[in-house]
Amino acid sequence: MEDTPIALIKNLTTHYDDVEILSDINLHVNTNEILVIMGGSGSGKSTLLRHMLGLNQPTSGDVELFGQDLKSMRMQDLCNLRQKIGVSFQGGALFNSMTVGENIILPLKEHTKLDDKTMQIMMRIKLEVVNLAGFENLMPDQLSGGMIKRVALARAIIMDPALLFFDEPSAGLDPVVSAELDELILTLKGAMNMSIVVVTHEIESAMKIADRIAVLDKGKLVQIGTKEEIRNSDHPRVRMLINRIPENIQPDSDEYMERLTRENNI
Repeated sequence: MEDTPIALIKNLTTHYDDVEILSDINLHVNTNEILVIMGGSGSGKSTLLRHMLGLNQPTSGDVELFGQDLKSMRMQDLCNLRQKIGVSFQGGALFNSMTVGENIILPLKEHTKLDDKTMQIMMRIKLEVVNLAGFENLMPDQLSGGMIKRVALARAIIMDPALLFFDEPSAGLDPVVSAELDELILTLKGAMNMSIVVVTHEIESAMKIADRIAVLDKGKLVQIGTKEEIRNSDHPRVRMLINRIPENIQPDSDEYMERLTRENNI
């Protein structure tokens, strides 16, 4: 009997006003799996991530984490469930008025009754995990971009989550630092038995860390599969993404003028 997926998305459709952003998305995240969600700008990656975190309500469909439907949960139950997940935000989202150590400890202060000594020990352990031992007294503005990403990761894993979300972990980093972060993600999966969802547009990173890759295009899930299946895909949109082929946009002139006049009530 197969294990229940740690995250399950069923027939997810969502709109912003009258614009459909996601259309009938179906996917799941297995236990101890790295699922990479890829797509171009505007493909719906960030919106899908917000739904998986329970921050957005869909127009239709369901999102389940740990077997629980987010849409039907009470706010307190949702808050309790979120303690099982960690999120590493694209820009780090560190508090500039707090030291590195204070940033990392913050979830423990908010959600546990641990004594200060225990929290300090846990913080130092997580700094060791992200290769930043001894940096707890620095301020965020004293850190490089790669260090900020790693501090954000240490904060995301401070409560040993079963499910970890990364939003564009390699964005703005040089290739060497990006490769180091990829290795760290793989280490977390192996050493801490985490399920990990990574939202990225970095092809090389995805091919290194993913167990499976889901490719979004214009709000639709066009393919999901192993790295080999995605690499060998014959789907035109997947091929464009993998081979970095720009889209040749040639709008129909009659449709273009009709849209302009309609939008301006002419």
